[in-house]
Amino acid sequence: MTIDPKTTAVVLIEYQNDFTTDGGVLHEAVSEVMQQTDMLAHTRAVVEAARKAGATVMHAPITFAEGYGEITNHPYGILKGVVDGNAFVKGSWGAAIVDELAPADGDILVEGKRGLDTFASTNLDFILRSKGITTIALGGFLTNCCVESTMRSGYENGYQVITLSDCVAATSIEEHENALKYDYPMFSRPMTADEFIGQLA
Repeated sequence: MTIDPKTTAVVLIEYQNDFTTDGGVLHEAVSEVMQQTDMLAHTRAVVEAARKAGATVMHAPITFAEGYGEITNHPYGILKGVVDGNAFVKGSWGAAIVDELAPADGDILVEGKRGLDTFASTNLDFILRSKGITTIALGGFLTNCCVESTMRSGYENGYQVITLSDCVAATSIEEHENALKYDYPMFSRPMTADEFIGQLA
């Protein structure tokens, strides 16, 4: 399989300080899996190769206004953890994209992500279709949450979905490995960063 960079977008989901960096609200929860996958280094390699080949690089951070007025007054599950931790507040250090993966000229910032599925509350699908993108390669947080939700929607929307298995992390190794083993092969073509780079022709 070769991957045509002209019709491919690398979608980077929530590479924000609250996840990626010491001192981030949710960093401690994901740091073990981040270390195991070496996801930041692998993601940097993917992004550099994608830019060089002429593929589209897209950043999809999640942000909320102070007070989280965009979501229910009674959040539960993963979003309750975000609210309780005061994570991803617009304009804060925690909500900022990590410096080593900061958007470069020519990258696209997907705005409006307020929930798990990157397609749900953003114009991601519109941007992809307007650019003639047919393949999306996903990395980010969490393996079994936002990345998986976006993967499923991408599959349903007719894209060829690639999941970058060493560019993702979850809150436990068990959850991470379970998603990679059982869920990702159903809705995507899982690849390592090196495999993706090698097929980007």
